[in-house]
Amino acid sequence: MVEAAITDTLVLVAEQDGVVVGCCQLERRDGYGYLGMFAVDPAQQGNGLGRAVLGEAERIARDEWGAGELRMTVIVQREDLIGWYERRGFARTGELTPFPYGDERFGRPLRDDLAFETLTKKIDA
Repeated sequence: MVEAAITDTLVLVAEQDGVVVGCCQLERRDGYGYLGMFAVDPAQQGNGLGRAVLGEAERIARDEWGAGELRMTVIVQREDLIGWYERRGFARTGELTPFPYGDERFGRPLRDDLAFETLTKKIDA
């Protein structure tokens, strides 16, 4: 199981002067790449770093894994963030999954109406 997890998952890291300024997790799944843990240092936002990290994830999923699509989940209440992904070609699916309340890995939410929505993007060559 560990070998499969390592083989099918990458963590892309962007560094500037030896400091991590952006990252994302990319998982190879059946016919698509799943993008998670996408983050850019707030001081680096707006300078194209997020687009570059996303572009590299797309390239790997398409060119190295043969995936035709990227998928991800975003907290549905984050309209500004969803808008950013939509401007980069992702589409909302309307597919919702509940927020994992009680799982400390996801933090301590301050509201009780959170949910994740799946976004997709075709990346065929």
